[in-house]
Amino acid sequence: MALTIVDASILIALLDSHDTLHAAATTALLAHAEDDLAIPASGYAEALVRPARAGRLEEAKAAVSDLLMEFAPFSLAITEAAATLRAARQGLRLPDALVIATGTVLAAGSILTGDAAWRGLATAVEVVA
Repeated sequence: MALTIVDASILIALLDSHDTLHAAATTALLAHAEDDLAIPASGYAEALVRPARAGRLEEAKAAVSDLLMEFAPFSLAITEAAATLRAARQGLRLPDALVIATGTVLAAGSILTGDAAWRGLATAVEVVA
């Protein structure tokens, strides 16, 4: 089984059936259903903002639980890799750098994102569209 890191954009789309990436995110997660799925804690928090505002936090947490997704903690190596990414790519936001660094340091087979700007930032990046 491969490790797949999930960006908040994928989880946000999955949790919102009206999101433009909903179908593509669902398809991508189904394609990686046999993988070990993980999301950095910061991405999980980001994905829960909309449901929390809409009074659907418990529903969203249950949906994420159903995915059997693990939470990837930040380590010194991940935070240093994120800093290096940000230094090399002006405009790359820290939350994005942390997701990419998590996938890189943990040698993930895939890093799923809906952000096309991530193309070329790591070999494992898989842009879902």
